[in-house]
Amino acid sequence: MKIGKYILSLDQGTTSSRAVLFDALGGVAGMGQREFTQIYPKPGYVEHDAVEILQTQLYAMRQAVHEADITAEDIAAISITNQRETTVAWDAETGIPICNAIVWQCRRTAPECEWLKAQGLEEYIHRTTGLIIDPYFSGTKMKWILDNVPRAKALARQGRLRFGTIDTWLIFSLTEGRSFVTDVSNASRTMLFDIRKLDWDEKMLEVFGIPRDALPQVVPSSGVVGMCAESVFGREIPIAGIAGDQHAALFGQCCFARGMAKNTYGTGCFVLMNTGETPVFSDQGLITTIGWKIGDKVTYALEGSAFNAGSAIKWLRDELGLIESPQEADRLAETVPNAGGAVFVPAFTGLGAPYWDMYARGALLGVTRGTSKAHLCRAVLESIAYESLDLFRAMEAGSGVQISELRVDGGASRSRFLMQYQADILHCAVRQPVCLETTALGSAMLAGLAVGVWDSLEELSTIWKLGHAYAPQIEPGEEKPALRRWHRAVERSRNWANAE
Repeated sequence: MKIGKYILSLDQGTTSSRAVLFDALGGVAGMGQREFTQIYPKPGYVEHDAVEILQTQLYAMRQAVHEADITAEDIAAISITNQRETTVAWDAETGIPICNAIVWQCRRTAPECEWLKAQGLEEYIHRTTGLIIDPYFSGTKMKWILDNVPRAKALARQGRLRFGTIDTWLIFSLTEGRSFVTDVSNASRTMLFDIRKLDWDEKMLEVFGIPRDALPQVVPSSGVVGMCAESVFGREIPIAGIAGDQHAALFGQCCFARGMAKNTYGTGCFVLMNTGETPVFSDQGLITTIGWKIGDKVTYALEGSAFNAGSAIKWLRDELGLIESPQEADRLAETVPNAGGAVFVPAFTGLGAPYWDMYARGALLGVTRGTSKAHLCRAVLESIAYESLDLFRAMEAGSGVQISELRVDGGASRSRFLMQYQADILHCAVRQPVCLETTALGSAMLAGLAVGVWDSLEELSTIWKLGHAYAPQIEPGEEKPALRRWHRAVERSRNWANAE
């Protein structure tokens, strides 16, 4: 362990760019954050300005270093964790994006997904890439750009088109075009990557019409991949760790053993379970993904994704104006014994696992004249616990492993009500670490291993410290009536956008 050395972790998320500076004990020495614009050009469309993402990320990096009152000489490495499937396209010569980034939540490629299903590719895609056909993933976004952005095909013919997830875009920009890479965890979210061969799949590239030279080199999650340019901090700093946000959170929660699981309560909910060195495929609507690669060793994971969680709390605040802060929703929920019969389904952008219904939409059912603001807040928080339960049960069924504890992180995990309710309906321990910056910490750990700040997974395991544990407070079976109402509500939300 190199005491006195720091890792600057870039945590580029769906709504803000953050940077967290970690010391060698895993403590937070400095932090920066800046939100950026959410762009909704049409119903179901979600976009970001990739240049604004870069600018806000640079701001957050400098803010974190300034807050810590250190110099660039003290930074051993930079790591990157990112919103995963969000896709950027740019000109390799100018480094300028040719369109807005298409965000992972965006539903515009539903027709492309229907076309893939009509081609009979579901089984091939699942067994090769580990994924399910859904607009969520990057491949259909790349095809849409090729088909709908005039400059895309011309740049592709010239060998100048570059596609990347946000990690690739940031690294390309920070290294001034010298590094065009992604790691295995991000590559495994594209629908283009063979998770066994660890290479781009020629058949899928042909299906989508994507030239191989438009895609980045795939590298391990831990290792130096380039140097952040001198123009950023006055000296070059190695970029040494990359992982998609949920993979980084699994690593940051020190879920290094097979069967260990975590749930990140962010914009969406993402349950991941370490399945070891062999990919495990599920018939429960779960995704098989790569957790990370360190050296020659690949660790796989099962994943269940719910697209909207914390975003539902933001909806209460920003669109409805019912609360001024997430903390207020928590307080209000605790003032009522139940949701008064109200059930909320947060399917703003469709339903993820285990349903995979891209045409589902949000629903609020069971409302009466007596339904209050407190009831609505409770219904929204309960919905996050219910959709996590669906993921949890599917994961147990798909893996054959009974989960005895769930490690939790993300902004919504700060809700005491939600975490207790989650423990109650899961009937298992919910364990929250002292450091909730597990996504940023996970990528920092990967970078620190690469540059010698830490020497082993065993050493990293000592960093994880329990902050709060929630134990079930209800008897098994008490939750069944509420779950029946939830599943009835889910059925009513399904196929809504596609119904006549």
